[in-house]
Amino acid sequence: MRHLWKVLVLAALSVALSRPANSQNANNFILQSPSLAQAQAACQTYGLTLVSTIHAPDTYLVQASASVSAHQLTQWTKHDPNVKKIEPSATLSVPENDKVAPNASTPTYPSTNVLATGALAKLYGSSAWLGYAQQPAVTSINATAVIQGNHGAGIVAIIDTGVDPQNVLLAPVLVPGYDFTTNTAGFASELGDVNQSTAHILFQSTAHILFGVQAVPIGGTGVGLFDSGTASSLNSNAIPNDFGHGTMVAGLIHLVAPGAQIMPLKAFQADGSADESNVIAAIYYAADHGASVINMSFGFPDISDALMKAINYASRKGVVCVASVGNESKAALVYPAAFGNVIGVASVSNQNQLSSFSNYGPDMVTVAAPGEALVTTYPGNHYAVVWGTSFSAALVSGATDLLIQAAKDNLAGELQEADFARALKHAQACITDGSVGAGCVDLNQAMKFIQSMKMQGTK
Repeated sequence: MRHLWKVLVLAALSVALSRPANSQNANNFILQSPSLAQAQAACQTYGLTLVSTIHAPDTYLVQASASVSAHQLTQWTKHDPNVKKIEPSATLSVPENDKVAPNASTPTYPSTNVLATGALAKLYGSSAWLGYAQQPAVTSINATAVIQGNHGAGIVAIIDTGVDPQNVLLAPVLVPGYDFTTNTAGFASELGDVNQSTAHILFQSTAHILFGVQAVPIGGTGVGLFDSGTASSLNSNAIPNDFGHGTMVAGLIHLVAPGAQIMPLKAFQADGSADESNVIAAIYYAADHGASVINMSFGFPDISDALMKAINYASRKGVVCVASVGNESKAALVYPAAFGNVIGVASVSNQNQLSSFSNYGPDMVTVAAPGEALVTTYPGNHYAVVWGTSFSAALVSGATDLLIQAAKDNLAGELQEADFARALKHAQACITDGSVGAGCVDLNQAMKFIQSMKMQGTK
């Protein structure tokens, strides 16, 4: 067993303290305490190890012996003024671990068309693959005309596996974020999650995309589109299951909101797993560092007081939170999508039919957006075709940034998450039983709603 450090904490303690050891003999808990001094006192009383500050002054990550159950800790501490709440720090994974993608050998529309052409197009001053730049999803959400007049300008924080900071389309819009898995400030690169050999394979490609591509499965998310040399060099074990997930989410946000800045917050490992404490720390970080939108392409099966508290904090600061509803084909609630101040996004096809893998239900879904066979960026300046509610949420996060920018340009007062949720609910009535909330996103109608608020405000 690795030794756990009992930290001597200074008044200026913040996010960057050492993370807990990965030990079978200890469990992680999130402690809510009125102050740092009281958190230390609680740790001393109950034999806990204070590992880090999730958010000062009242939320901390602590460890307890595996022999102590969550129920025991709750009972011991329920009348202690030093403990407002203590709960397990859950582990979770990105929704696409449910393997929603079709087999790479039989790509569905539009990936068949993508594989048939390698044409390039100018996109926001850069050269991009036509299959990415002009894909049906943008038309499906009625965004084409809106994007021509409004590129967005806010900061969209992505809590995910990180990004590829060298990607030619994403690099110009990236702003520094934080890697909570290593406690490192910066651009939260995904590339540290693959070995040097794999990284070399992904970045060594010199073949132009016009020479053709091959589809290679990338975990449960979709298929990577590589030149023949790269495809033959990779094998099923070379790339971790969810490596690239954050870069793929970022590519779709950028497609809809090209003027938005992207803040990568790495809380997930490349296998798609994360500790709740890192996710919660990332929410606070985004809210405290200027994000206007937080994209959360993940979900917890159980409600968490600490997660809800972080979401409420972000909402009070005017941040709009967007979350995927999951890929389990059921109506069960997942969080944060099911929170009332979060925009929960389900997946539909480009023909606005509910995706077979998407979760659904009026108690969780605000709107739906395309989530099947979307073309997006992949590390190494490659592209991928992806399936999942993670990517539906990314489209809505980009759309929300455009709405926020329009509101800032046209309205004197500040709007809140509920205002943008109302705007997005001016949607296409694609599915009328309420299973996808208000229906399928129609960005043009949502923008008209924001503009109508301007007119009402000037009367």
